[in-house]
Amino acid sequence: MSNILHIALPAPVYGLFDYLPPGNVPVERLTPGQRLLVPFGHTERCGILVSLSDQTSVARRKLRPARTILDQTPLLSQEHLAFLCWVADYYQHPPGEVLLSALPVRLRKGKPPLVPRPDRIRICNVDAETLATLKRRAPRQWQLLDWLHTQGGSASMSELRHRFDKVHGVVRALCSKSMVTLNMADDASATPLQQPQFALEAEQAQAVTAVSSRLEQYHAFLLDGITGSGKTEVYLRLAQQVLGQGRNVLFLVPEISLTPQLIRRLEKRLPGPMAVLHSGRSDGEREQAWQMACKGQARVILGTRSAVLAPIPDLGLVLVDEEHDSSYKQQEGFRYSARDMALVRAQRAGCPVVLGSATPSLESLKNAMDGRYSWLRLTRRAGTAQSPRMQLLDIRNQRLQGGLSPALLQALEEVLSRGRQAMVFLNRRGYAPVLTCYSCGWLSDCPRCDARQTMHRRQGKLACHHCGNERPLPQHCPSCGSPELHPLGQGTEQLEQVLQQHFPEHPLVRIDRDATSTKGSLDQLLAQARDGRASLLVGTQMLAKGHHFPGVALVAMVDVDGGLFGADFRAAERTAQLVIQVAGRAGRGKHPGQVLMQTRFPDHPLLQTLVNEGYAAFAREALRERTQAELPPYSFQTLIRASATKAETATAFLQQAATQVEQMAGKEVQVWGPVPAPMQKRAGRYRSQLLLQAANRNLLQQFLGDFVPTLSTLSDAGRVRWSVDVDPQDLY
Repeated sequence: MSNILHIALPAPVYGLFDYLPPGNVPVERLTPGQRLLVPFGHTERCGILVSLSDQTSVARRKLRPARTILDQTPLLSQEHLAFLCWVADYYQHPPGEVLLSALPVRLRKGKPPLVPRPDRIRICNVDAETLATLKRRAPRQWQLLDWLHTQGGSASMSELRHRFDKVHGVVRALCSKSMVTLNMADDASATPLQQPQFALEAEQAQAVTAVSSRLEQYHAFLLDGITGSGKTEVYLRLAQQVLGQGRNVLFLVPEISLTPQLIRRLEKRLPGPMAVLHSGRSDGEREQAWQMACKGQARVILGTRSAVLAPIPDLGLVLVDEEHDSSYKQQEGFRYSARDMALVRAQRAGCPVVLGSATPSLESLKNAMDGRYSWLRLTRRAGTAQSPRMQLLDIRNQRLQGGLSPALLQALEEVLSRGRQAMVFLNRRGYAPVLTCYSCGWLSDCPRCDARQTMHRRQGKLACHHCGNERPLPQHCPSCGSPELHPLGQGTEQLEQVLQQHFPEHPLVRIDRDATSTKGSLDQLLAQARDGRASLLVGTQMLAKGHHFPGVALVAMVDVDGGLFGADFRAAERTAQLVIQVAGRAGRGKHPGQVLMQTRFPDHPLLQTLVNEGYAAFAREALRERTQAELPPYSFQTLIRASATKAETATAFLQQAATQVEQMAGKEVQVWGPVPAPMQKRAGRYRSQLLLQAANRNLLQQFLGDFVPTLSTLSDAGRVRWSVDVDPQDLY
């Protein structure tokens, strides 16, 4: 009789926990994938039943019964449980934490699933006189109805919430007046689909044909298309075919900032309801979307990194946009790569996966060169748009105004005077990266990190962007008392101020994490940029990824030197990708585009290659260097990190780990370190790291399966916080 329950619990333990069935509950009612409430120490925890058997490594008299079953039917299918367990094994992470991370927050806490809510709003017959009265007496209600008219009479509730803040009271009032109705998205009230009025370019059509020929089987495709070449249209055409076959689509994007415009575009083109999963939505909204995906009610699942863990039945296509983006790699806790897991999901579902990018990662390019991926190229911009012209601006010996050279200011003046848009890019938020005292040389060091606190002038504070430590902006030097405090360097907040002073007659929007902290603000700012209501766009990489601003004729990169000399061997690759992605925002409409890059190293080989030969030439050279150095993608790495309140404690633990590696692995696994992390002190703790590398992925995985469980047995393991990062993307 299989009456031993093997349950995954959210605990840092590399294994499952054994329990007996709840009292008076027949074993037949228990199915893997159900949640159970179980005793755990002196508390209770919610866990997921993984399997049942008659075997246990614990004395039966010590086993405790589970308290209760929380779900009558499994939340996770057998197939999805197997996928999540495989993920836990591959990334060497406790299975309970992996499985529970695939559930919405409320469900992890053992709460019952939410009752599905209507997710589409539709306007009813409202005459002009009623609208006029509403405009005078209830302007917010009138504003919502007016917006619904512009959307064709109906819209999704997610789109409504993106457009309006705190809208539920307004919707209730309109419902009570029978001016709007709420429905589920799969009913007949949905807006009729819009079909494109243009034919695909030849290269786009070839890409669609290539993927279409393999819709019934797993195959990986690299869609290598320059910025503005129409990759999204290829995604849409493929998704339409898959949905027409009755199967579902998973669409991953790297950043939340890309989802509002994609939501609108997908809803207009693709049939059936859509589930949107990302951290910018409330816990309730995410759970509603998760349930729609889990039950097969949502035909398209659009989301950021965590969406790859959601259960999706009948998966027929996986799309990964901007596949090179480092945001797909989780950097804390459960450190998984959503891009790599998307490949595994597609393989297990027996469906194609398309990885798209204008600047493919070197890993994907190598797989394409080796024939593991089919390499689809889009070399021309869609329509009549032309690729922008790139130019380096040498700012050595130049007097800068807020970080802007005279030549750049002149170029901005010329573009704005012609009624076109310009984008100014700087990947540093805040007013200035450091505050200093001219009298004694004091710097705004973070008390908890080996880093500076950034000056945020508008908020009146100094803030560390690494640990979050904040303090009020001082008026006098904390060291000598002098009032001679001055900012060093520039951030987007300072750029905004300088550009408003130079071009006061031109509307400006700033898009960075600080400017978009309130709900709905990002969508509103992006709408101003797309509609041309803002002549000047200032921002960080939130502006650089995938956005279509047809009016932008000039892109100015204020400082491209920051990534040229990074300690990480991937620094050059990331800098090249960022430069090309930012440059790709220029000239996407009918006007030709220009890209100006300020630098103090105009002869740097990376910049010269990008300007004169493009990203493909850089990638070829970078892969050649990686081959010679035996670095990824020509080898495979795992990073063991440790932190402690004393630097020597973290180092001692990793030295014990290094000794263990040498005893267990032999020469097949190289050991580098332990060494201090590039930023040794962070959030008050000292960090060290140990890098393991092997030429064979399977060999390294086999070794890790034996090695990682031994880490907790090392004598210093209880004195440090340690983690395992398989396929690390950041050695920082």
